[in-house]
Amino acid sequence: QARLVESGGGLVQPGGSLRLSCTASGITMDDKVMAWFRQAPGKKREGVSCINADSWNTRYADSVNGRFTISRDNAKNTVYLEMNSVKPEDTGVYYCAAERLVVCSDVPRPSEYDYWGQGIQVTVSS
Repeated sequence: QARLVESGGGLVQPGGSLRLSCTASGITMDDKVMAWFRQAPGKKREGVSCINADSWNTRYADSVNGRFTISRDNAKNTVYLEMNSVKPEDTGVYYCAAERLVVCSDVPRPSEYDYWGQGIQVTVSS
């Protein structure tokens, strides 16, 4: 059974850093695009970043470009999201997702992804 599990969330002060991890089991990651999404209270789920299977291609939402970095380690079946210079508006539940039949050529869209983690809370507050 396919499973994605996020970790590393929590409370962080504005300007601080956090690293999220997402580890997959029951599926092969090395043929899939991996992505991060987030959902703030009362808002729609939005794409944050994606990375293609061999890490050649990455995309970021404008709101996080230059502050967040996505990476992956296929040997560990894990994708990461390094979050730097975080802002209160980065607060939300962060989800990782995986999909084989998609290309990481633009900010990821939730409707394109079939495999999802359960989400993890990130709160940016002083």
